[in-house]
Amino acid sequence: MTKTILGLSMAAALAACAAAQETGDNEQVRRLADERLITPVNQIVAPSGRQVPLPGLRPQGLALSPDGALLVTSGKTHHLVVIDPGSGKILQEVLLPGDDVTVTNQTGVSPRQLFGEDEGQLSFTGLIFSPDGRRIYLSNVGGSVKVFLVETNRVSPGYSIPLPPANAPRRKDEVPAGLAMSKDGKRLYVALNMGNRVAEVDVETSAILRTWEVGVAPFDVALAGRKLYVSNWGGRRPVPGSLTGPAGRGTVVRVDPVRYIANEGSVSVIDLKENRVTAEILTGLHASALAMSPNQRHLVVANASSDTLSVIDTKSDAIVETLCARQDPGDLFGACPDAVAFDASGRELYVCNAAQNAVAIFDFKAGASRLKGLVPVGWFPGAVVWDQRRRAIEVANIKGMSAGRVGKTSGRLEFNTHQHLGSVTLVERPNTQELAADTARALHYMRYPRLKEAAQPARPGQPPRPVPERVGEPSVFQHVLYLIKENRTYDQVLGDIKEGNGAADLCTFGERVTPNQHKFCRDFVLLDNTYCSGILSADGHEWATTAFATDYMERLFAGFPRSYPDGCDDDEVDALAYAPTGFIWDNCLAHGKTIRDYGEFAITRKAWADHARKGAPKFLDAYHEFLHPTGAIAMHSDPGVESLRAHLDAQYIGWDLNVPDVQRSAEFVRELRQCEQQGALPNFMIFSLPNDHTSGADPGSPTPAAQVADNDLAFGQIVDAVSHSRFWSNTCIFAIEDDPQAGWDHVSGYRTTAYVISAYCKRQAVVSVQYNQLSLIRTMELVLGLPPMNQMDATATPMSACFNDTPDLRPYDVVTNNIPLDKMNPDPKKISNAELRHDAYVSARLPLSKPDQCPEDVLNRILWRAVQGPQVPYPEWAVTALGDDD
Repeated sequence: MTKTILGLSMAAALAACAAAQETGDNEQVRRLADERLITPVNQIVAPSGRQVPLPGLRPQGLALSPDGALLVTSGKTHHLVVIDPGSGKILQEVLLPGDDVTVTNQTGVSPRQLFGEDEGQLSFTGLIFSPDGRRIYLSNVGGSVKVFLVETNRVSPGYSIPLPPANAPRRKDEVPAGLAMSKDGKRLYVALNMGNRVAEVDVETSAILRTWEVGVAPFDVALAGRKLYVSNWGGRRPVPGSLTGPAGRGTVVRVDPVRYIANEGSVSVIDLKENRVTAEILTGLHASALAMSPNQRHLVVANASSDTLSVIDTKSDAIVETLCARQDPGDLFGACPDAVAFDASGRELYVCNAAQNAVAIFDFKAGASRLKGLVPVGWFPGAVVWDQRRRAIEVANIKGMSAGRVGKTSGRLEFNTHQHLGSVTLVERPNTQELAADTARALHYMRYPRLKEAAQPARPGQPPRPVPERVGEPSVFQHVLYLIKENRTYDQVLGDIKEGNGAADLCTFGERVTPNQHKFCRDFVLLDNTYCSGILSADGHEWATTAFATDYMERLFAGFPRSYPDGCDDDEVDALAYAPTGFIWDNCLAHGKTIRDYGEFAITRKAWADHARKGAPKFLDAYHEFLHPTGAIAMHSDPGVESLRAHLDAQYIGWDLNVPDVQRSAEFVRELRQCEQQGALPNFMIFSLPNDHTSGADPGSPTPAAQVADNDLAFGQIVDAVSHSRFWSNTCIFAIEDDPQAGWDHVSGYRTTAYVISAYCKRQAVVSVQYNQLSLIRTMELVLGLPPMNQMDATATPMSACFNDTPDLRPYDVVTNNIPLDKMNPDPKKISNAELRHDAYVSARLPLSKPDQCPEDVLNRILWRAVQGPQVPYPEWAVTALGDDD
């Protein structure tokens, strides 16, 4: 029997994909003139229908008025956006009703300071009209529900409904999520995501009438008669004896015993008349959006981290069908269904396959439903509604990419990863022929043929290659080192290399500061078209280690109220954030490979050995202790993910900019020497090398150039040690930044520095193939004989172009630093220049001890002036945030 995908034969589907327009291997990540995006995650976004661009937004909610006249979306700071669903014209941008709630992180820094955004409207989900269409309700993560008034199709700000405190261990404000309303419009039901409760609100008085305890991180709510259904992102609450992991702000969630990743999703059922929870239905992972059928007979649950949809019979409260959102149930994880809606008849179901940038259309018949096809929409769709009046599917796309814009003074394009450009897609429901064509396009742009190629079995008798063509074929390498650095773009570091596509006027940490990284590029390969897949440390470390960013991760951008899951702080590890397919080290262990972790997802413990000594050790304390050990400072690392405990070098320090990177490299070299004596080196070693993040002009820290030089020297020492070791001939080193946010680049805000170093690497070569973090992971998997973890790494381009078939065994000799590593920022009182003095005072107040807690633009300007001097104009053209056209 011929295998089929969405009604097409396998061969026909793949042929249709191949027939679609290809982009070249050397294409750059960018926005094209025809509304397509070449993304840094292997995909092209090419939406159907009409697109409504939303500069500055990451829209996560969408609602259509009962009469179909108004479409509203949330996400723009301080505004609700009102759209004409017929024309796509933006009718209004309505200010949010004011209240006294301010969203802040643990350091008291607001999201505006953190990410260049105001703290006005930030929402996971939760946007609805009242049944009569006269009010709009919007969840705000700052602890309230915003209410807007609608009169003659004009929207105005109304008032705020305050919510009770979350009572979470380390967060006071509640995080409202999904909303539902009684038929008479008198009762509002609110998922209280932080406090694991649901509230019933009297909308006239704003009084909280009742609350119910539900599962972990409730996401959405839906009504069917006297029953209220609540989806729980994290499944059932833990009970004594449950194995748990962190879920942000001191809360916990059930986890699996191998990878320690959240392993449940559920739906709580509340009988409103009996005033109690009557059932807890286990679903797939990350149970999120809910859709009730028009006749209220069936509830559909989107299980974003299982690629499934649970269909619940509301009479029996039992799951009667589980639908697969993937094109072929045998495919790897990667559809990520995170939003769902019925048509008016209840016979068709529309599902946002967020990670595939498409809406999946299902023919719905409980027990016999089937996937009919895909409609391409925008980047990471996160909300969907059915417009019966226009027979249209309307979608809010959370992610986007600025096309750049010509700077007023420079005449050059501006690029920055924080130029959010979400969108709304308005597309008529396609007919059968149109759906077939749409499906073929969607498959092509998610690189579906490569997914099938990645599943091909190994061929016998293949010779060892640097990068095998198929999983399981032999490699010349037995060992992989993977270094993750912090927050630099290509132009910032390598823009002065003439052989590459660089902008020398944007290069602040050039060859004088980073001689080893420049030598790597000349001795081995220069990669000038490689990109980070995320935009900051929270999603950057997810992409760099799991090859995926979950629905939970993408929605956390709403102010990061639950956690900032970069894995390096007790409060910022979050088992809900991680991909269900696990980390690359899980992949290694599952396939019999040995691993060693040097600081990645590690939590630093550092204090004076003499507990009576006050204050925390600073950089110079740690640096002098490293040079001349006295035992004055006690320091070690604990695993941020429990699966790493047996594999972590506890003497290698994770994130802590007050510890020099050369201390980290020395610890690795010490272990390397032991491995040489034992004749065994782990197959996979992962490193955090964070100090190129810098500490700005903080008077207690080294200068930015000194910290980047420290990072460069440590990197050089690691390469030097490996290349002079007995393992050089069968070892490959990969390195990339976790994200590119703290800088500027003339090609793309996502472009970064990356390095591939081995005896089999090409020498003095420029490789301009488009690679990204997923390419590094895919290449390492092929080298180590590991299958891909999900659709993202399976479809990534392996880095074969970096290698030769014959080795050049010449070792690498480290280059001495030009900048003293203990060159400290001066005391502000001793700085004569007023601007630099101001930078020093500002830096002293910034929360530099944690990743990404500083205002990005402020820190970048401080770095520019610290390195270039105040007389060199800041490159506004490269970083200015994209504003509204009007």
